[in-house]
Amino acid sequence: MTQKINKGSAVTVIGLGAMGITLAQLLLAAGYKVTVWNRSPDKAAALVAEGAVLAPDAASAIAASPVTVICVYNHTATLAILDTPAVRNVISGRTLLQLTTISPAEARFTAAWAKDNGAAYMNGSIQAAPSQMGRPDTPILVSGEEATYTLLTPVLQVFGGGISYLGAAIGAAPTMDLATLSYIYGSVIGFLHGVRISESEGLGVDQYAAIVAGITPTFGDFLQHEGNMIHTSNFQVTESPMRISIEATARLEATAREAGINAAFPAFASALFKKAAAAGYENEEVAALIKVMRDPA
Repeated sequence: MTQKINKGSAVTVIGLGAMGITLAQLLLAAGYKVTVWNRSPDKAAALVAEGAVLAPDAASAIAASPVTVICVYNHTATLAILDTPAVRNVISGRTLLQLTTISPAEARFTAAWAKDNGAAYMNGSIQAAPSQMGRPDTPILVSGEEATYTLLTPVLQVFGGGISYLGAAIGAAPTMDLATLSYIYGSVIGFLHGVRISESEGLGVDQYAAIVAGITPTFGDFLQHEGNMIHTSNFQVTESPMRISIEATARLEATAREAGINAAFPAFASALFKKAAAAGYENEEVAALIKVMRDPA
């Protein structure tokens, strides 16, 4: 933990999917000495040509560097790589940066495993595609002990400039990762349903997509406002009364059924807003829908 990590330092990357390859390439371009390992060694060929060293096994890869970046398929794959006698013999005193998408509980489990084996551990969540890595605004969420964050900051900055340190609680980054994924997938489903609405009237999907791109920044501001209202438990109408959304989602569902397109998404949304109406929230801010969402039923 005391060794300073900067340009010229050795860093290992385990996992050579599209993201792992990109991370290794960025480190090489930034002047780091990069060791890589992957279950399928053929994926390392291009990286070796660029100057990376291919380790024969995971333990050798970890032993080669003070910092190991792990970016594999899931938590199960992470444990299959790490929790072996060979790795446990070499991992003490080293630092693991987990960039695999995992759950908060899985992050806590891996952090406990690392501590038991004498390693420092930080969890990171990449909020971008491989082609978007290395930019000044590439968003990366991280959580873990502050000393580990300080040590890893130079490496993280190679991957992207939009780093958000969420504190010592190791589950914070994967929690926010899942929260943003919920937003993204909800948006994707809504976007695709909008495609079907556009198609049902013979309008161009490209035109629709351009309109969505145009409204996205202002809609982000609106969601931030609604989030602040939820944070302060203030649901007095300031921007959008619930009754407007109750009517709008009912209209979406009706339009989908009339057009003969898949109505599962608007039916789901409309049902939630109908519950809000039944609970008497129609004259509160639309953010009051969270009160319905908090009901496990």
